[in-house]
Amino acid sequence: MEKAISDILTTLGHPQRIALFRLLMRRYPDRVPAGELAMTLDIKPSTMSTYLSALQRAGLVTQERVGTSLLYAIEMTTVQRMFDYLFVDCCRNRPDLCLSLSPGTAPMSDKKYTVLFICTGNSARSIFAETLLRDLAGDRFTVYSAGTRPQSELNPFAVQVLKDKGHDTSALRAKNVAEFSGPEAPDLDFVFTVCNQAANEECPAWEGQPISGHWGMEDPVKVTGTDAEKSLAFQQAYGALKRRIEAFTALPVDSLDRIALQSAVDDIGRTGTETTA
Repeated sequence: MEKAISDILTTLGHPQRIALFRLLMRRYPDRVPAGELAMTLDIKPSTMSTYLSALQRAGLVTQERVGTSLLYAIEMTTVQRMFDYLFVDCCRNRPDLCLSLSPGTAPMSDKKYTVLFICTGNSARSIFAETLLRDLAGDRFTVYSAGTRPQSELNPFAVQVLKDKGHDTSALRAKNVAEFSGPEAPDLDFVFTVCNQAANEECPAWEGQPISGHWGMEDPVKVTGTDAEKSLAFQQAYGALKRRIEAFTALPVDSLDRIALQSAVDDIGRTGTETTA
């Protein structure tokens, strides 16, 4: 075990390999094309292939071929084994050494939880998620959304879909994630990224160690064609997020420990996005 962990830590000791590992951790449970990884980290494809091979040999990453593409994902079993060794074996379960590193496994308390949905523009997908969760379970969750690079206004197709579904859009606005950091920011219990680009971006760790999830999906704003074709893309995005939000609100949050809750959040992120509401 010690040699295996030593090999893993040696592999992660390279600055670009650790950057690749962190990116794949942020994208978990996604399977990400090698080209996207190379472009996001500004690494030559040949060099990226070398780094991915090293992470595979260490057991940290899996590879799957889909058509002509090679897709990569974190091998969470190995990662968990590494953390167990570092925090349980090396720290000997001493709370004074490890508690600040690990939030523990106790169930979350019975309270009203605060949720933040993030995408790049905060004009469609994160706005859908914010509105859906607030309207479906506003008594249990305080909900916000924000963008890493928000636009000046909400997308009109997104607003129209929400109005057609009977949602009140009067209070919605595009916001920047900067509003949710600093001493005046709300304490967050859950943070979800709903687009791959936002998940790819390097962001500081959130205060309070909220449970995080990546529910990536295609951006309807990028769809071209007729207004009917664009509207359909927004309808599909709304439907996909509605299914995920419904699954999230069905979770017994108060009775699940953090590990079980994180696993459930990841499972929701694996659900398909192909049908409409």
